[in-house]
Amino acid sequence: MDWKHLQEVLSTHPMFAAGLLLMAGYLIGKLAAKFHLPEITGYIVAGLMLGEGITGIFSGHMHESFQIVTEVALGLIALTIGAEFSASKLKRIGKEAVIITAAQIVATFVGVAGGLMLLDLDLPFALLLGAIATATAPAATVAVVQSLRARGPFIDYLYGVVALDDAGCVILFGVVFAFVSPMLQVGGEAAHSGGQIVHALAEVGLSLIIGVLSGFLLHRLTNRKEGPNEITILALSMLFLTTALAIVLHLSPLLTNMATGCALVNLSARNHRIFRILEPLTPPIYALFFVIAGTELHLDVFADPRVLSLGAVYILFRSIGKYGGVWVGCAVTKLPIPIRDNLGWCMLPQAGVAIGLVLLIQASPVVTGLPIEQAEVVTDMVNIVLLSVFLNELIGPPLSKYAIIRGNGMET
Repeated sequence: MDWKHLQEVLSTHPMFAAGLLLMAGYLIGKLAAKFHLPEITGYIVAGLMLGEGITGIFSGHMHESFQIVTEVALGLIALTIGAEFSASKLKRIGKEAVIITAAQIVATFVGVAGGLMLLDLDLPFALLLGAIATATAPAATVAVVQSLRARGPFIDYLYGVVALDDAGCVILFGVVFAFVSPMLQVGGEAAHSGGQIVHALAEVGLSLIIGVLSGFLLHRLTNRKEGPNEITILALSMLFLTTALAIVLHLSPLLTNMATGCALVNLSARNHRIFRILEPLTPPIYALFFVIAGTELHLDVFADPRVLSLGAVYILFRSIGKYGGVWVGCAVTKLPIPIRDNLGWCMLPQAGVAIGLVLLIQASPVVTGLPIEQAEVVTDMVNIVLLSVFLNELIGPPLSKYAIIRGNGMET
């Protein structure tokens, strides 16, 4: 059976493609784990191998059939991130973690967006990539902490910052995307600034209102339920309805679902069980999501000097922003020097949220109506983020291990 025949079989029904993507992701994810790499790296490589960049088994026209996977995965990610905003957790991690998180988010956003604009990338795309650059993937760093069995003040601050970082990233991205959408709709030219700001604020505000109402309704529906099956059905139904409503109303499904998660954990401590019950459902959804993301990666794009230069600036300025922002935040809060000098190295890994955000841009109705030239820029954005994820997931864990050992005063 040749590739073309196999592609025709997969096109017959999306389930053929879904089965192949999941199996390939599982096998290459396990292979990546043997080399002490995160499984997500294996998922991306699996998608790369199956995509048009190498074998072409999973062709571009199949992506439309899997749009719902992207939307559900992003909804689950945002819902989980929202749970990090419980009042008890914010009180426990303290103002220092909040200041450090805010400092590195601002530094990364300004640095990456500014650097890309120096290379003549249009303002809307530079701002969007700047917002995406603020995301940090905590999974690899947490795995290193667990392998070292590290404890102490350094680890407390590390966990506090990574817990808040993706939530801050999603909020920033939601505001930026709402702000630049009118720019994209008029071909990238500056729109009426006053109307833009009002539109962005209205979109963010309405997204948060719908999310809070969704969380309150789900709380009321599940508060007296004990059976996990009932809770699963109700939680997924609200997730689907809330996500669909946000998309139909041209709001931010990320902000909406994040507000839902935030409302749930603050309405009652019992609502943590909703997240525990949903957790077993996430591995196959996330695996499929990341393999599909890998199919978007086209190796021939990296032969383009402009894409390579934009990618290099993105990765370099993101690293500087992450480390420098954490350093400044630690200095402002007067944390000990070992924490100040080493904590920033643990912020480099980047994975799920960043991929999800750039795919959300690509799938947005605003972007699908763009001229060919601007649509090609969005494709370049996807490849820049995937390249950053791939490289940072390779170099991030070793750097994190080095930083944890030094910052926590452990013996080497």
